[in-house]
Amino acid sequence: MEYDERLALFRQTRLNPFDRGEEEDGPQGDKTPPQHEARPEVFPGTRTHGSDRTMDLGLAEDHFSRPVGSFVASDIEQLKLAIEECKKLILELPEHSERQKDNVVKLIHLRLKLQELKDPEEDEPNLRVLLEHRFSKEKSKSVKQTCDKCSTIIWGLIQTWYTCTGCYYRCHSKCMNLITKPCVRSKVSHQSEYELSICPEIGLDRQDYRCAECRAQISLRGVPSEARQCDYTGQYYCSTCHWNDTAVIPARVIHNWEFESRKVCRSSMRYLALMMSRPVLRLKEINPLLFNFVEELVEIRKLRQDILLMKPYFITCKEAMEARLLLQLQDRQHFVENDDMYSLQDLIDISTGRLSCSLTEIHTTFAKHIKLDCERCQAKGFVCELCKEGDILFPFDSHTSVCYDCSAVFHRDCYFDNSTTCPRCARMTERKQDEEELDVKES
Repeated sequence: MEYDERLALFRQTRLNPFDRGEEEDGPQGDKTPPQHEARPEVFPGTRTHGSDRTMDLGLAEDHFSRPVGSFVASDIEQLKLAIEECKKLILELPEHSERQKDNVVKLIHLRLKLQELKDPEEDEPNLRVLLEHRFSKEKSKSVKQTCDKCSTIIWGLIQTWYTCTGCYYRCHSKCMNLITKPCVRSKVSHQSEYELSICPEIGLDRQDYRCAECRAQISLRGVPSEARQCDYTGQYYCSTCHWNDTAVIPARVIHNWEFESRKVCRSSMRYLALMMSRPVLRLKEINPLLFNFVEELVEIRKLRQDILLMKPYFITCKEAMEARLLLQLQDRQHFVENDDMYSLQDLIDISTGRLSCSLTEIHTTFAKHIKLDCERCQAKGFVCELCKEGDILFPFDSHTSVCYDCSAVFHRDCYFDNSTTCPRCARMTERKQDEEELDVKES
């Protein structure tokens, strides 16, 4: 059979005879053309762009096909014939050429479709591991989702689909073997840090006019596929990898105190969501001037410093341990460990005033326990040894100062007006000298 005859015959062949050409909504509500109008081909002269590879050969999901098990034998025979023709074509094309790569993808799709037709009733495993993803088989049938790989709708009633328990990547069962992006949670575990440059664009030409993730051809003119920039990475992506999702960009927050959501690609959106509560931002090193312009940051830093001073009281107080007072900060565990690390969620809550209100309330509860409710904690207070007057002092009181050497607490005015050394430091030094002299005499 001559090539033209084969091409004409193949064009007339419907690989999915039950296709009704229904239109589907994409991730942004765009209508995709009916499948019978956009069916690509295997043979030369029908080159398909990378972004359309998941739709090759009529392999887009037919959501209205007949029930599983009702396929006829001719479907399988047609697929076998198409597979053989595709294999021959791959061997004839130049090595590593774009046409050869496109046809390799088509061959994979054909084989997956053939396997699906041969074993339609084969049970899918409940758990699958792929590229550090841990995919769990979904049981929900009524919720309509969108596949993160092929960007088409997942119909739970008639399709098997999986969700990664780490990064919540969703896809059809048939799309899993086409996934090339590793699980984002693994990146969060191994490299918990943000890109701190604002939209570090390198240019579409540096990307060879290809999507930064799937390497599909893209351009700013939208031919063959629209190039969409991710404001977090600065790179360009195709519409399959970039759905115009929005997120707060850490670099814009730290440098400009700007919280406007910007468009990001799917992988950046997942990464930022998983990193949202991780305390990885050391503001004093990244942008110390931020404290000069944002008063709320200064207030939060003082409250956190006070809480760190209260912590030793609680870990040695039986009543505080039984009441589990420190668990009031379990959602922000880093607040009882240091005073200079922030999460992106902390900064967002500071900008809205939410963190200031909640932290002030916790600070008041902690201070009330130490100064009023607990006699053991009250006994650990200090009397100002400089003026020897006034109430019992605590290091977190706003009108006190603490000696950096011995941690003794004084009235702030007394401490700065004092021209002599700290009485407690002098007493400790004298005691140490007496012990040394005693050791010398005994020896």
